[in-house]
Amino acid sequence: MKIAHLTSVHPRRDTRIFWKQCKSLAAHGHDVSLVVADGLGPEVHGDIRIHDVGASSGRVSRVLGSARQVIRRASELDCDVYHLHDPELLPFSLGLRRRGKVVYDAHEDLPDQILDKPYINSSLRKPLAATTRVTLELLCRRMNGVIAATPHIAGKLKNAGIEAVDVNNFPIIEEFRGPDGDAAQKAAISYVGSISRTRGAIEIVRAFELTGSAAVLNIAGHFPDDIRSEAAGLPGWERVNLLGFLDRCEIESLLARSLAGLVTLHPTPSYQRSLPVKMFEYMAAGIPVIASNFPLWREIMDANDCGICVDPLSPDQIAGAIDRLAGAPDEARRLGANGRKAVEELYNWKREEKKLLGLYETLNGCA
Repeated sequence: MKIAHLTSVHPRRDTRIFWKQCKSLAAHGHDVSLVVADGLGPEVHGDIRIHDVGASSGRVSRVLGSARQVIRRASELDCDVYHLHDPELLPFSLGLRRRGKVVYDAHEDLPDQILDKPYINSSLRKPLAATTRVTLELLCRRMNGVIAATPHIAGKLKNAGIEAVDVNNFPIIEEFRGPDGDAAQKAAISYVGSISRTRGAIEIVRAFELTGSAAVLNIAGHFPDDIRSEAAGLPGWERVNLLGFLDRCEIESLLARSLAGLVTLHPTPSYQRSLPVKMFEYMAAGIPVIASNFPLWREIMDANDCGICVDPLSPDQIAGAIDRLAGAPDEARRLGANGRKAVEELYNWKREEKKLLGLYETLNGCA
């Protein structure tokens, strides 16, 4: 089949879109294109052709301008399937059904996210979330297929009468070789991905004021200026290494040199039901996870004996988990090995790839 993946928001090397879905489909003989709006120009990467409509200048421009341009460029490709990765593409996508099948990929629970947005007036969040949910459900019913990034999102869609398949954003196990032999002695704790206040930026820096170990904190990802300025005023900041954006190989190398990985997100509605890819990448790298004590995450940690759950709002508890692992390297290695085994057996992209390919086989069989 000739397939176009569309995004007006994500970077062209987005892990879920490019490295997992596009690469998997191309490897199984499909003709795959990716339409983006990042301003980096056209590109051919292996079997995948990348088409760029140019970067947008802000949120409004992205929604009203880039989304429309991405749809227009994709329609010119004359594909069998158009795979949409952003909710802003949905209102402009219905014309694509005259050309081929259309699939929507729900990366996030957008209505729940709206409830967490600080830039939306608090009195408007609930009605806006409710309106968004109704609109999304209406548009999803007009799709030929719907994919969800977690079972929770898929379950909510199914409860609304929309058939959806969960294709979880689990790691490509071959990308991670496991920890270096002396990682436990180095006592480096890593956080991978963009960080913000609700992702625990302040609490983890404060934890490094309190830890009795010699641990340092490596942050690999975007750190907004306003939060960084606040964090830089804390005593724990002197033990923070800001690494900026790292590519896939650099992330693998960083985690191989780490004692543990942090995913202490705040208890917002969307985070509590999420399955953050960083959690499973830490496990794939064979290092223990220090995670928020959400029921879903605790269930994963306990079932696989691969990490420590803490109150994400408590720097003391985060520091205590760091001290526990730094003071017991054998336990850290055991927890890390358990996590690696769980990813090899269950939480890996190879299993999720089968669901993706199954959906496309179904689309190919439809008249």
